[in-house]
Amino acid sequence: MKSKVFSLFLILFSLLLDCGKKEAPKLPGDRKDLKIGICPGPYGDLLKKGVFPDLEKKGYKIQIVQFSDYIQPNLALASGDIDANLFQHVPYLKKFTADKGLKLAAIVNVPTAPMSVFAGKTKNPKDLKEKGSIALPNDPTNQLRALKLFQELGFIKVNPDAIPTKASLNDILENKKQIQFLPLEAAQLPRSLESTDFSAINGNFAIASGLDLTKAVILETLAEEHKNIIVVREDEKDSVFAKDIVSAVQSKEFEEVIDKDFKGFQKPEWFGKKK
Repeated sequence: MKSKVFSLFLILFSLLLDCGKKEAPKLPGDRKDLKIGICPGPYGDLLKKGVFPDLEKKGYKIQIVQFSDYIQPNLALASGDIDANLFQHVPYLKKFTADKGLKLAAIVNVPTAPMSVFAGKTKNPKDLKEKGSIALPNDPTNQLRALKLFQELGFIKVNPDAIPTKASLNDILENKKQIQFLPLEAAQLPRSLESTDFSAINGNFAIASGLDLTKAVILETLAEEHKNIIVVREDEKDSVFAKDIVSAVQSKEFEEVIDKDFKGFQKPEWFGKKK
């Protein structure tokens, strides 16, 4: 009888020990399978050529997930469907997360193709007629960037105090030619060249549609805040995988890829400081 009781005690004791051997919980971001969201354009190639080789050496398996607009990549990131994204700049991220109540954070910015104005039905800006048509992005931050390019071309005058996150066509102070502005989703802008006189097109969508940035009417000089950023969930900004992504982006190998295959891209300020 005593031996049976003792055996039962040993079994219970073993079970208790097993329960105490639970694996320590992994830290946020402590994983090797990653999904990174992008929009059409050159940034998938930028990641594949300049970032993934370094990450793969560290044991990462990475999948590119492509989105067709500027809305879904942040929603997918917030919901956990992807682990990071690369498509936006800081002002857009701030406005989008504030509007949607999302907790996302930028970890590093990368060389970026500038917004450009391309000729559609009219080839020379000097030939733009009264009530000509111009297409531009419909989100506030990118719309203001476009308006400033059209101001450089002498088409309009823009409110110098316009707030990027709240900008609209109402910030046009002077429009002597009564230009008709057509706000569109960024992905639709390349197609608008067939029906408008000029279009301001985000660099990634211009390249994705086969447009040559060197043939643009005018190229934007990017402010630092308008250079594209890699974004993760806020609680993973200090994670292992986030730090490894930053390390790969700031590597010598990445810079060599940019200099060779992404000529014309405007580099972040840290490029010059890291040497």
